[in-house]
Amino acid sequence: MRTVSAALQAHLEGALLTVCTLWRVTRVDGQIFGFTDHDRDVTYDGVTYLAATGSIPSNIKTAAQLSVDNLEVQSMLSGSTLTEADIYAGVWDFAEVLIQVVNYNDLTMGAMILRKGWLGNIKTGRYNFIAELRGMMQPLQQTIGRIYTASCDAALGDARCGVVLGNFTVTGNVTAAPSARAFTDSARAESNGYFEGGLVTWVTGANVGYRMEVKNFTDGTVTMQQAMPNTIVIGDEYSMSAGCDKIRSTCIAKFDNIVNFRGFPDLPGRDAMLSGRL
Repeated sequence: MRTVSAALQAHLEGALLTVCTLWRVTRVDGQIFGFTDHDRDVTYDGVTYLAATGSIPSNIKTAAQLSVDNLEVQSMLSGSTLTEADIYAGVWDFAEVLIQVVNYNDLTMGAMILRKGWLGNIKTGRYNFIAELRGMMQPLQQTIGRIYTASCDAALGDARCGVVLGNFTVTGNVTAAPSARAFTDSARAESNGYFEGGLVTWVTGANVGYRMEVKNFTDGTVTMQQAMPNTIVIGDEYSMSAGCDKIRSTCIAKFDNIVNFRGFPDLPGRDAMLSGRL
């Protein structure tokens, strides 16, 4: 149920409207950004909502039942706030979004909240991006509870896994960088595949603070799942955690953590059922 002040409600019911939409985006790192479809910046509740980027939202549909109401917003990339590099690096992933309407001629009337949710998929074009806003009903689409699988369903290093990830994390410096997606550290002596599925975090350089999953690790050369937004240069410092393929033999040999293994590899699967062996 939306609550609107009497003054704003009276204005909305009038013949002449002076309203605009405000988008407040709170990233997971705590930084807050504001955007508006007004032709000038609006400062409301301590946040300055920028008009420079511009935005074109899709229609907002609200239903009484528990259906998922998602929408999209299209906006221009801006060198000061919204950059393609940050989007590719996941800086804006899972940011919290609050959409509200205000009377820009009299902000004391308060705001009417239209939607609250989180950023979902983000697609970028040459000069703009399209972001999906997932409403508060989105978690209803998620699977709740555990299912039987042969592989472990815990995340490496979480409370259910119990592995101290710091014991399987290394630091180093780049000695060769053939592309923005791959680099070599000649000091790495770990076995091939050791870091596959792990995570690279950049400590220095143009990509400082950015993270990316490891796709392949062979003879000291790391290939990441996606290219980093900025150039990797020799000397850049990184930290990198080991990867886990979620199978029992790896849990035993690599992490010595079979007591916390969360898979069910001995449970007969569908193939056993179809073969008639049960």
